[in-house]
Amino acid sequence: MSLFLITFFLLYGCMHFYAYLKVRSALAPGTAATLCIIFFMLVMTLAPLIIQKSEQYGFDQFARVMSYVGYSWMGILLVFFACSLVIDTFRLVLYAGEFIVQGNFNYLKPTPGLSFFTALILSLSVSIYGFFEARNIVTEKVTITTSKFPEEVERLKIVQISDVHIGLIVREERVNRIIKEVRKANPDMLISTGDLVDGQIDSLASLSDILQEINPPYGKFAITGNHEFYAGLEQALDFTDKSGFTLLRGEGRTVNNVINIVGVDDPAGKHYGLFKDVSEKELLTKFHNGKFTLLLKHRPLIDKKSLGLYDLQLSGHTHKGQIFPFSVFTKLLYTNHAGYLKLMENTHLYVSRGSGTWGPPIRFLSPPEVTVIEIINNNTLKIDN
Repeated sequence: MSLFLITFFLLYGCMHFYAYLKVRSALAPGTAATLCIIFFMLVMTLAPLIIQKSEQYGFDQFARVMSYVGYSWMGILLVFFACSLVIDTFRLVLYAGEFIVQGNFNYLKPTPGLSFFTALILSLSVSIYGFFEARNIVTEKVTITTSKFPEEVERLKIVQISDVHIGLIVREERVNRIIKEVRKANPDMLISTGDLVDGQIDSLASLSDILQEINPPYGKFAITGNHEFYAGLEQALDFTDKSGFTLLRGEGRTVNNVINIVGVDDPAGKHYGLFKDVSEKELLTKFHNGKFTLLLKHRPLIDKKSLGLYDLQLSGHTHKGQIFPFSVFTKLLYTNHAGYLKLMENTHLYVSRGSGTWGPPIRFLSPPEVTVIEIINNNTLKIDN
């Protein structure tokens, strides 16, 4: 088992233990109830592993049901943990205040029961709201000007999808919603910036057919995210190909003599010995031909050596935390964790919040998106104010 999985199950197990202590403190359950709670929490802790093994051995329906139960519970637990932590921090502040001023703040301290039920109600409310927010795909619009287009090209419309996580939970209904927004935009080019698939991608032929229906004139391009490697790269590449995308792995294309598109592998491939280790700077230098250059890179990391060699970097990966307040942590890990940023003159970055969901089928204060980027030739067209 990898270090990542060991760390994940250790942390997730500790969160369950913390929740168990809250239940015991608030409700004082009897022996039978305690054993049921412990059994439930043990199963939920191991749910990701149970789901993976179930599908691996052909129990697809059980795996899907377990996915909804296990990952929905994960979302509820994450919010419960965050709420409880805030309440406990408040209690610690009061205890510290009592020590400092030699006073008594018991009247301000929430009881164990009040603490538990406040966190529980908030987590259930957020999760129910977040379930519907995850289905409400927002179209984000970005406009960039350039002088690098040929005179006959007035504008180019690129639609970006990212982190769709097609698998056991994100299925036909969600993919159709995404494709509906893509169709509305009527793009010249469709881009997928990684994690098109999730860790479980068996029996998804019908979903690749849905994606294949979109055929923009400038083509469809994709890169690997970390989940392409988790899912099994060969399967992921086959699905991406059948969906009509040209996969760029440490390579690029000049499309219609108008725009350069360069894509790099996600570094998760290094762990599997499948990473196309190509210098980003050297790759971009090959396409430094005066044309507008689009860099596709799953994680929103900026290589300072490459600055000035591309015009727009499209990334994803962060989901903007997916469930607030975890956006605070993605912001700490990735300075540019969501939205548009001008890096320098004529060099831009856009980080998608993602079009699907990973794990919990829940989003809170981070709605899924389809991004429409319109690149306008400022030599031939004035933008209306």
